[in-house]
Amino acid sequence: MTTAMMTTTIDREAPAVLRHEWKHQISLQEDLVLAGRLRALFPRDRHGGEDGSYRITSLYFDTPYDSALREKLDGTDRREKFRLRYYGKDTSFIRLEKKFKVRGLCGKRSAPIKAEQVERLLDGEMDFLLESREPLFLELYSKLRGRALAPRTIVVYDREAFCYGPGNVRVTLDRNLRTGLFSRDFLNTERLRFPALEGTVLEVKYDRFLPELVRMAVQVPGRRAGACSKYALCRRFD
Repeated sequence: MTTAMMTTTIDREAPAVLRHEWKHQISLQEDLVLAGRLRALFPRDRHGGEDGSYRITSLYFDTPYDSALREKLDGTDRREKFRLRYYGKDTSFIRLEKKFKVRGLCGKRSAPIKAEQVERLLDGEMDFLLESREPLFLELYSKLRGRALAPRTIVVYDREAFCYGPGNVRVTLDRNLRTGLFSRDFLNTERLRFPALEGTVLEVKYDRFLPELVRMAVQVPGRRAGACSKYALCRRFD
């Protein structure tokens, strides 16, 4: 892994700090061992429930040619994807996010969006985005118009997250990955989702360096970091 942190400018926005990110797809047995180790070493995210985890529901956008999916699978050096996201069953706090990668480093921009605005997007309305002074809304509008970007796939999972101050490290275990094929169901928190993975996705994110304590703690014998996209895993069920 490289240890440099960098800033970049995406589509003429303000400079964004990019972070390192790597992922493993691990088995349920490996998850059991790793989770016990992480709980003994690091504090869990304060947003977790009684079991330390919380649900994440996202709706990803893509073009008619599956540009975001293909760029991910091809390992394109500079790529981006848009999504809507909320936590638990609280649809009163939804965020529009743009996640991007540049030369192996990752960044994210986000802006709050109201549930009624999401419903308008799902109904195919988009002109209201031009009424906002939020740059991310305006960029989404341009991509909806210019690239025919549209809601594509729902991705749902339960996350247990751990934090470590040095290196601004965040380690997450994403379990029970499931998907929904109909974008209209995004705000339906009770809608049954289809299982998409028997196992767990381990993610490690950090700024300038990864402390040795974390590096040793997240080691899983026989596993190497690789491309493991929850969006791509869920798209297999299209």
